[in-house]
Amino acid sequence: MREKLPFSRSDVLEWMKTYPTPFYVYDEEEIRKCVQDLYRAFSWNPGFKECFAVKACPTPAILRLLRDLGCGTDCASIPELVMSERSGISGHSIMFSANEVRVEEYREALRVGAIINLDDVTQIGQLEKAGTIPDTICCRYNPGQFENTNGIMGHAYDSKFGMTYDQLKEAYRILKEKGVKHFGIHSMVASCSLDNNYYPSLARELFTLAVRFRDELGISVEFIDLSGGIGIPYRPGEQAIDIASIGEGVRKAYEEVVEANGMSLSIITEMGRYITGPYGYLVTSVIGEKHIYKDYVGVDATACNLMRPAIYGAYHNIRILGKEDEPCSIKVDVVGSLCENNDKFAVDRELPAVEYGDIAVIEDAGAHGHAMGYNYNGKLRSAELMMHADHSVTCIRRAQTMEDYFATLDIDTEFC
Repeated sequence: MREKLPFSRSDVLEWMKTYPTPFYVYDEEEIRKCVQDLYRAFSWNPGFKECFAVKACPTPAILRLLRDLGCGTDCASIPELVMSERSGISGHSIMFSANEVRVEEYREALRVGAIINLDDVTQIGQLEKAGTIPDTICCRYNPGQFENTNGIMGHAYDSKFGMTYDQLKEAYRILKEKGVKHFGIHSMVASCSLDNNYYPSLARELFTLAVRFRDELGISVEFIDLSGGIGIPYRPGEQAIDIASIGEGVRKAYEEVVEANGMSLSIITEMGRYITGPYGYLVTSVIGEKHIYKDYVGVDATACNLMRPAIYGAYHNIRILGKEDEPCSIKVDVVGSLCENNDKFAVDRELPAVEYGDIAVIEDAGAHGHAMGYNYNGKLRSAELMMHADHSVTCIRRAQTMEDYFATLDIDTEFC
């Protein structure tokens, strides 16, 4: 949650002349600054690479912006691989991390030259069916218990992702026999963590594994992938993480474990929420009100545009443009028009008095927002805009049309 929005009501009214609400808008300059700060925090590690989690915001304009800042991508499907490639990202700048993978997905990952991150020892056989085992490969570790996990992702022993220590060791032994020369270790055991010690603690554990596997298996672990998990402060009063402090904490663990054992390796992160989350906004118009057992304010966006509050009970701050300095005099549920009672952006939220035509901005929606959208009730997907430094906008994804919605249907015959 930010102290002040980076745009004004007059800006939005100008944008609305071309793009009707609801729509998403992303702050280009703040995303750029965030990535630069991240790279600065890890500049002590010569091989550091951020591989942006495409699932957070799968829009080519975002990927191209990040590519120009030195980022790669983290992908989990063929469309994400193709989107990365068409955005100018390929080879080892792509991490392919997925579970329950089809052979054709591995073939596509091999075609673009991605680093493949195996989720289970059984996937070695699937990868062989795809044609070859590359000489560089990564494996995902699930420690079972970890001190810095949180309630969002749950305990690691309840997670479907990754291998136990014994399985990981066996996977590396098999892969070494099959000719793999360069190894990586990947792990993610928290989601939306605001603990500055999460990355340093995870790094220390994975660094220790790298040393053990060198000593016990004679393999060269050349990179550690800390994945994502770094959060953003959605709620009032929450403190943002300190990326410089996190980078310094990882550096200290690196010196004490990696360098102390005569090793060197590169560090990869796979941020998504942290990079685009705070800098994306869902802009929507007030179109109704209702007063029964509770008071409601209706907007033209729905959970189809942003489903996190509906499925997680997630908190997103809401501002009424032009009324930021007015007292919060009403308590309402902010709702959309879906035929589901969980279609709510806020419950019992205190807001300034609103009226028809007011513009509401739902904050911190830049990750897992538009990306998780859907078409329930025939609702069409909204446009995405990129706001530049001069507050002009470029449409980076047009709004879905009814023709788009019907494109995969045969509505002229009784059966598809």
